[in-house]
Amino acid sequence: MKQLTFIFSLIFISHNLLAQTKPWQGKFEPIDHMISAPNVYRSASGAPGPEYWQQRANYDIKASIDENTNVLSGEETITYFNNSPDTLDYLWVQLDQNVNKEGNEDFGSIGNSMQDGITTRKMEFLTRPIKFPAGYTIKSVTDSNGNPIRTLVNNTMMKLNLDDPLKPGASIQFQLAWSYPVTDRGLFRLSREGYEYYPEDDNKEFLMGHWYPRMAVYNDTEGWQNQQFQRLGEFALEFGDFDVAITVPADYLVAATGKLMNPNEVLTKTQRERYAKAESSFDKPVMIVTKEEAIENEKTKSTKQKTWKFSAKNVRDFAFACSRKFLWDAQAVKLPTNKVMAMSFYPKEGLPVWSEESTKAITQALEVYSEATFDYPYPVAISVNTSNVGIEYPMISFNGGRPDKNGFMSDRAKRGMISTIIHEVGHIWFPMIVSSDERKWMWMDEGLNTFLHQRTLAERYPEFPHTTPKSIVPFMSGDTNIMRPIMVTSDNELFNQFGNNFYQKPTVGLQMLRNSIIGKELFDEAFRTYANRWKYKHPNPADLFRTLEDASATDLDWFFRGWFFSTDHVDMELSNVKWFKVYEDDKNIEDQNKASKTKIEAEGNAADSQAKDFSNGPEIVTMVDSPDSDYGQFLSRIDSKEMRKAVSGKNIYELTIKNVGGLVMPVTIQWIYTDGTSEIERLPAEIWRRNEYEVKHTFMKDKEVQEVNLDPNFEFADTDMSNNSFPKEEKPSEFDSFKNKQD
Repeated sequence: MKQLTFIFSLIFISHNLLAQTKPWQGKFEPIDHMISAPNVYRSASGAPGPEYWQQRANYDIKASIDENTNVLSGEETITYFNNSPDTLDYLWVQLDQNVNKEGNEDFGSIGNSMQDGITTRKMEFLTRPIKFPAGYTIKSVTDSNGNPIRTLVNNTMMKLNLDDPLKPGASIQFQLAWSYPVTDRGLFRLSREGYEYYPEDDNKEFLMGHWYPRMAVYNDTEGWQNQQFQRLGEFALEFGDFDVAITVPADYLVAATGKLMNPNEVLTKTQRERYAKAESSFDKPVMIVTKEEAIENEKTKSTKQKTWKFSAKNVRDFAFACSRKFLWDAQAVKLPTNKVMAMSFYPKEGLPVWSEESTKAITQALEVYSEATFDYPYPVAISVNTSNVGIEYPMISFNGGRPDKNGFMSDRAKRGMISTIIHEVGHIWFPMIVSSDERKWMWMDEGLNTFLHQRTLAERYPEFPHTTPKSIVPFMSGDTNIMRPIMVTSDNELFNQFGNNFYQKPTVGLQMLRNSIIGKELFDEAFRTYANRWKYKHPNPADLFRTLEDASATDLDWFFRGWFFSTDHVDMELSNVKWFKVYEDDKNIEDQNKASKTKIEAEGNAADSQAKDFSNGPEIVTMVDSPDSDYGQFLSRIDSKEMRKAVSGKNIYELTIKNVGGLVMPVTIQWIYTDGTSEIERLPAEIWRRNEYEVKHTFMKDKEVQEVNLDPNFEFADTDMSNNSFPKEEKPSEFDSFKNKQD
């Protein structure tokens, strides 16, 4: 018992020597209490549980556009399947177009205020003096027998009260008739859909997103997701099959989610022949509608109509764009398990860059994202040119970026256009297939998508600038009093911060996991596992966190806690470096005297001080044989002679590293030697477990060190690199800086 007590005492003393003296913050504690608990629906591994369920909604829609009044009218039949274990007394339907009504948040005051010289457009954003109609007119909601269903509208949500509750495993079919005036996208900020008017040729381009009443999500974590649409947080939607008929002027082209079902009725013979040629063109796009044909088409202003019919299977949404101005090109993309038609629709105002770059960018995204997750499963991927927006839907996206009237586009603007196309096409994976809740967790689709978007740029457009850990430093160095963590819900982020917090910061976090913490091979496998586990399903943040750990055998709670749940930042300080050598009795007399002198000087003057460089030489320490008491009950002994041989002539360095920013990370150390060579050494994040504020680590080197640097390749978004090196750089005092300015 006495011996056991003695051993515990030794352990207690040694741990206290290493323990932190500041408050413990639990940076390595599990995050289980911060995320939803696993259950039969969502397993502790991050996979869907054995009783996972989700609802389904099929749509049959007939819609028409009156280009003279800009009114879109529709009739739809929704078949809703209750796969939940709950009986539903009512349903919620989303009426997203109501967000355009006056009085809703329109972000008009962002970066805008009353001032002398205010522009007319900014005045419109700010006060909306030019009134325009907006929002749905719901003409009828009836059951399958034609009987009216009692409804109640709350802004962007409509409640359907059921006479007969919908039981588990049952389905219901109901019909809606509605219309709304399509809004001019130029009249308000953050306009993802609407029409764009071209005064030069008196034509319009309609971008129809979130245009039809659609089912809200009902799920296992919160019941009905009936949070109001406020523009910033986008959509949560159920998967289903769509059959959609769109009636437009006869000279319009329509690009839409899904497969065109009646090409013989809406395309000319020449267009069908060109499309057939494009289906076997894997190296370049084929023009289906040329510039000359589009210009001629602009003049026709047909009073006749055509109905385009599309079918889309297992998608969560449906969007379309239409205009008589469109050029159209297409190219086939061969993936391991699917052939996809990459297509672009654009007005002549997009030339020449859109014909040169848009479909090419689609193919790059299709290939990189498919390799990183799963093969793109749909028949088409479409990019439509518009102004001032990038927005995604299943199989189709609306993307800004145009040259000036002379066809010129700067390299920077062209890069932005290509980047936008890749980003929006990438969204077809996240969240259109891996269907997270955008309205609640914007970062789950924007962050994961931007991660692969930036990887696509790095691999396929290496000359383009792309996000790296250094990119997020200005944001991470900002005012933490107003900063929100990534894990803030979508609509509660500041407008001027959501780009950094929901796009860039998650991207950098995933880059660090891939490149510096987990490793590329393991991370890629884990990320692919997440994507395949949750395709066509509704993952939550906990499912992502758990899967990345489960599929990589890496404890990442410390990382998720710091990077996603806090506003801490990385700032490691190399606060001290001590250089030691072991005193050797058998050295020649001259070296021994020199060593003794160095040792005495160190003990007398600088043993506890912080050196600024290595100019004073090493501190000489003695090494004595270990007493028997050091070994406890072990009978074997270290060979002291061999130990002295092993350390003879070696350079021993003790590094003191402080965690100034609060965010724990692995430590990457660069050693630069006096002979000009260098090496990189890595310490895991776990070195901060016993002391979250400061760690010491000792290294033995054959060579003498000239310089030591932390994070030399900028892997961890360190916000202050000036304190990462030894010898330390002398900084001029404020007085000296002021004096130098005066001189």
